[in-house]
Amino acid sequence: MNEIKKIPIIILNGFLGSGKTTLFINILTQSKKKNIPVCAIVNDMSELDVDGELVGNTEVVENNSNILESISSCVLSSKKGIKKLDQSLKRLLSNQKPELVIIETSGSCHPMPLVEYFKNHNKANLTGVFVLVDSLKMAHDFNYGESLIANMQQNIIKGIRDTVNLLVEQIMFCSHLILTKGDRIEEGKLADVASYVQEINPNVSTHSVLFGNLKIESLLDLPKYDYFKVGQLIEELKPIINSEKKDDQPYNLETRIVKDDRPFHPERLWEVCHKYLGNKIYRSKGFFWLATRDKHSLLWNQAGGGISLEIIGSWRSGIIEDENHGLSKMEINFLKEKLEKESGGFGDRHCDLTVIGDKKQVDQFTDKLETCFLNEKEIKLWKEGYIFKDPWPKKIVRKGN
Repeated sequence: MNEIKKIPIIILNGFLGSGKTTLFINILTQSKKKNIPVCAIVNDMSELDVDGELVGNTEVVENNSNILESISSCVLSSKKGIKKLDQSLKRLLSNQKPELVIIETSGSCHPMPLVEYFKNHNKANLTGVFVLVDSLKMAHDFNYGESLIANMQQNIIKGIRDTVNLLVEQIMFCSHLILTKGDRIEEGKLADVASYVQEINPNVSTHSVLFGNLKIESLLDLPKYDYFKVGQLIEELKPIINSEKKDDQPYNLETRIVKDDRPFHPERLWEVCHKYLGNKIYRSKGFFWLATRDKHSLLWNQAGGGISLEIIGSWRSGIIEDENHGLSKMEINFLKEKLEKESGGFGDRHCDLTVIGDKKQVDQFTDKLETCFLNEKEIKLWKEGYIFKDPWPKKIVRKGN
């Protein structure tokens, strides 16, 4: 009897802000262009599920939403996360036969529980644990990776577990190491980052990838993940990880949500970000609008000390208010019907951000962010056409361009 062919599984793992979603979307886009059937699972530890929404807005998923499962409000490596992963995989494979299933984990996800889950899976075959390492973070926080192992050794001596442990252990479990943002560090230093990081996992292949440009063909026909190599590592770490009480908020990471219908005051937001965005705000992301740019829905994307803004679409309210909208009366009436269902005070415009990091810094930063929304007096001025000072870059790229 022929053995049932198992579906290859690729896990995209890596710390917060390392570029997993960019790579994930790039691979899905290639799958459509090259007619390679792929299914996808995306995990976001936040209830906002920003990554799930970004992936869901891609053409390949919009054309066939059945290929995507989104798991939010938990870390995939937690007990709750593994249970949801099992359910999602069963749904995807119940009526589809993809050539590949790609799983994007949240940045706080430890790879070990996922590796264990797939070891004896009867329908899926784990072929790759791709760990993305942010070269810019290595440069800023670990002297291009030189101090990473030393920091880990200090944690072992002190008996503590934090994000350094997570970074190192993600690398220890990987089958493929992807260095991202190599174009944003000092020229010639990428080789140093690769050298120091490879000391943690000497047998792994290392590649530099910019802007998620990895060919999908390189993910096909990979050999089975080598469980033997991590057997001893699992034995040592399993009791430690299983004993962690807050497996849905591991490594002292806290998540805060900022939700409001009002726009940000651009100058106040600029000042708060420059003054209160501490080095332990590891990640913040979401959708928002500025009082000076009220037509466009903007993507907030922060990792470490850098924030990028991208246009991801136009607000329906902004389209209707634009005298040069170029739409027919029927199209405008359709938009108005949609807006009538919105409960916010600014039509469909809103701000939804999630902030992840050290509790003290997260609390301070989110408190300050909430002071950046327009107050009643400023809202009145905005409605009257007042132009607020806006120090943010005038040219913002459109997502997907």
